[in-house]
Amino acid sequence: MQNRFQDQNFRLTHFQEEVTVACPKCHKKAVTTVNYDEKKAKLTCTHCGFHDVKDTLLTHLGYTANYKADASAYFDVETWYCAPFKNDFFFAYNEAHLLYLEQYIGAKLREHKDRSHFTLLEKLPKFYHESKNRAALLKIIEKLKTK
Repeated sequence: MQNRFQDQNFRLTHFQEEVTVACPKCHKKAVTTVNYDEKKAKLTCTHCGFHDVKDTLLTHLGYTANYKADASAYFDVETWYCAPFKNDFFFAYNEAHLLYLEQYIGAKLREHKDRSHFTLLEKLPKFYHESKNRAALLKIIEKLKTK
């Protein structure tokens, strides 16, 4: 466990263009990616070879548009790095997101410079920030890393 964490001021959108998911065919680890310029999302499983491509049209609140959602939102799939925690869920979009959260949760000193009130860390549920949950959350992260 490290003692110091320097906030990179990432937003959740920093991690959303590649989301690790459970393959809808074999239920093993697969990857969804999205290219907003091309308006295409892809799901690829290296285990069973399943591949799917969809456009980025989504309907939200009755409006259909090319929303810039996370890559998994265009497919009906489960996020790979997800685990229940008390009455909530811990999740990460991909390994980089998981490692960023691990560094934050594991640090005893958390430094925040020039925050904009929209950073990923500021939007996290309260349980991510509480030191009483540190050991349990780090244990979940370790399990997810080897899943």
